[in-house]
Amino acid sequence: MKSPLDQQDWDELKAAAVEVMRRAYAPYSHYPVGAAALVDDGRLVTGCNVENAAYGVVLCAECGLVSQLHASGGGRLTHFVCVNGDGEVIMPCGRCRQLLFEHGGRDLLVWTVSGVKPMSEVLPDAFGPDDLTSLAGAGTEGAR
Repeated sequence: MKSPLDQQDWDELKAAAVEVMRRAYAPYSHYPVGAAALVDDGRLVTGCNVENAAYGVVLCAECGLVSQLHASGGGRLTHFVCVNGDGEVIMPCGRCRQLLFEHGGRDLLVWTVSGVKPMSEVLPDAFGPDDLTSLAGAGTEGAR
């Protein structure tokens, strides 16, 4: 498991989420969201929600964060926080929890509404890349 941050470090991560939340484009819901995370090489990545008149094409803050992760060199997320327009910590939706699991794994530490928890508790029994690998192997054996 990743080393825990002290509260000052978590507060700095949250401040980065609040800062990027102020750049969110949320003219329809009026619910700006900001997200910030640390990467295993020490980088900070952020994202904010970007809405669209065709509601289904909304980009979540977590999507922007993961895009920045890969655009800036890839790696694995180690620590994550998400905030609303009042700067309060909020929980990522189920879709975004899956996205975070994909790019941080079971040990990703998430500041939730009930404290810091590993992703294994935020999204228990998650389906991930390892499941696809085991399925691909099973499919190959069954074809013989």
